[in-house]
Amino acid sequence: MTDYLDNAKDEMKRVDHLLFVSLKYTRTVDVIISVMERMISCIDNCMDALLEKVKRRRKTLEVPTTPRQKADLVRDIFSDDEIITSMMDFYLHLRNLVQAKYTKREEYRRHVTMIAEVKGRTVEVEIDDLNEFYLKLKDFLEYIQREKL
Repeated sequence: MTDYLDNAKDEMKRVDHLLFVSLKYTRTVDVIISVMERMISCIDNCMDALLEKVKRRRKTLEVPTTPRQKADLVRDIFSDDEIITSMMDFYLHLRNLVQAKYTKREEYRRHVTMIAEVKGRTVEVEIDDLNEFYLKLKDFLEYIQREKL
């Protein structure tokens, strides 16, 4: 369980570097996608840590192998915890963004934008959005460490 949290912390360090160093100098949509992929990986590790804790208590718990099923299981188990359920929704949203077809706008400039079509609506992701995602993920990781594990 602590291995999963250590991996999540390492992914957060990578997100931090990509966001505040790499993206600052390159400003491309490819780096935006890399940041979101690292965020997904961090949440994956947090989900695995939560499921590992629950599995130790309930010996009969079957942990699914697909990420979406894991997110649904975590959402069901922790349905009374608003922070975790909202993070699972955010996680699925990030996965949809990374897997969607996208276009680029203003690459190599301050307002580089990834424009993706997700579930019939257009979603634009800019550097400022990534900063908000980062803060949300950082708060979630601290909450998991402090409250749940």
